[in-house]
Amino acid sequence: MKDTTYHIIASVLDLFLWSGELVGEENLPRSGPAVFIANHLDAAGPIATACSIPLRVHPWSIADMMDKDLAPKWLEKDFTIRQLHLKPPASRWLARGLCKFVVPLFYSLGCIPVYANDYERMRATLDMSMEVLREGKFLLIFPEDYRLPKDPVTKMQPFQHSFVRLGESYYAETGERLPFYPVTVHASGYLVVGMPVVFNPLNLVGMERRRLKGLLEQEITRTYLEMDGQAAGRDVRALTPERK
Repeated sequence: MKDTTYHIIASVLDLFLWSGELVGEENLPRSGPAVFIANHLDAAGPIATACSIPLRVHPWSIADMMDKDLAPKWLEKDFTIRQLHLKPPASRWLARGLCKFVVPLFYSLGCIPVYANDYERMRATLDMSMEVLREGKFLLIFPEDYRLPKDPVTKMQPFQHSFVRLGESYYAETGERLPFYPVTVHASGYLVVGMPVVFNPLNLVGMERRRLKGLLEQEITRTYLEMDGQAAGRDVRALTPERK
């Protein structure tokens, strides 16, 4: 898909499904490659990031959502029941109908399938991601572990650290340090981009995976909780510092 077509689709999604506000635009990278790390917030996260970030991004997606036979289960669970509050069988019927549109859309947007708990197929995910980075483009990753319970306040699940392997592979191949940008999606209609955390090749592998994952998770959690406090009248646009 051409970048122009991608941005047209994002604009249509923004008009009908998001219409939120981007905060921290000054923190966006001026060139790639880079990786955006965001909280999922059910269906809102992928939609909000595609609509709000004015860059062509290639999202990671659960492989089942790119399979016409498996996608209806996820659409029913995360969208028609949780977001639209429908009950079976109506939730199931609508999910099946949406699947005919959603699966082709995911392929059109350049989504990269992620195979949880399958090491061999996960290598394919990393290989496709490295191709995107080699071309100087941008990845979008939602690293929450869907198998674990959500925090009742932030609605976030603990992050996995498999995405840090991209920093390892990119440095091994190019000698350059890959930046990872925290992106916080809030139900109030704001999306906040923070300053990047850069991969550090001097750390031991396990230490760096924990460090990078932890810093990004902490920053997204902190920003989300601060945004929760906006009801007290504080301006959400003051959350992120300008690039020095």
